[in-house]
Amino acid sequence: MSRINTVFTALKEQGRQALIPYVTAGDPLKESTVPMMHAMVEAGADIIELGVPFSDPMADGPTIQLACERALEHGTSLRDVLAMVTEFRSKDSVTPIVLMGYLNPVEAMGYQAFVDAAIKAGVDGVLMVDLPPEEAHDVDSIFKKAGLDVVYLIAPTTTDKRIESIGHAGSGYVYYVSIKGVTGSNTLDIDDVARNLERIRKHVSIPVGVGFGIQNGETAAKVAKISDGVIVGSALVNRIAANQHQPDVAIKEVSDILRTMRLAMDA
Repeated sequence: MSRINTVFTALKEQGRQALIPYVTAGDPLKESTVPMMHAMVEAGADIIELGVPFSDPMADGPTIQLACERALEHGTSLRDVLAMVTEFRSKDSVTPIVLMGYLNPVEAMGYQAFVDAAIKAGVDGVLMVDLPPEEAHDVDSIFKKAGLDVVYLIAPTTTDKRIESIGHAGSGYVYYVSIKGVTGSNTLDIDDVARNLERIRKHVSIPVGVGFGIQNGETAAKVAKISDGVIVGSALVNRIAANQHQPDVAIKEVSDILRTMRLAMDA
């Protein structure tokens, strides 16, 4: 059983939902990423989505676009991100890590070379935003053969037929994008999310995490009541941006937000 499956199974037995934070590797500094990852786990994170900086993050809004720019200014590469995971694993062998990003850096490294390096580093899954399941067969077979879970996105506009194909192709969990638009959107309609999750679960047997529009403990708790996981990104990256010249403060503020969410979810 993969680390991701182990976490979701344990949480289900406890009647709890996964808290899944996203941060961009190398933001605000390369050397602050691993301490931030450990701090997020201490604050209640169950799975970490670690963003691989890319120069053209087309599915992301200004918040994460700027995070990628800051990370790239420090020269953060895919190999650097894998080295961060290796360092994290020296102290944490339990918390799943999902690399989230775009296909270009992986293609540049080479699929098999990436998979070999990712497994050696301790990566558990990948979410390639621009790799739709219709075009992913050859690539995701390489990932899955090595034991990497492949996480796919589902949007409010995704058809039932496509949800069914994602249900067959995906592993670990699926990421439901709760709002139409790019990352950073913040108008969350809980009733609409609930209706779409009911539709998704008719075709998907693995856990469903919900992201976009989750800003605080209140929204995290509402989403936790209807989903298997709460995914939070922009709310954290905004705090990092506000404290980019004070990494220790950024880590503390990210931890504080997650701790508030974890408490609200468990309440």
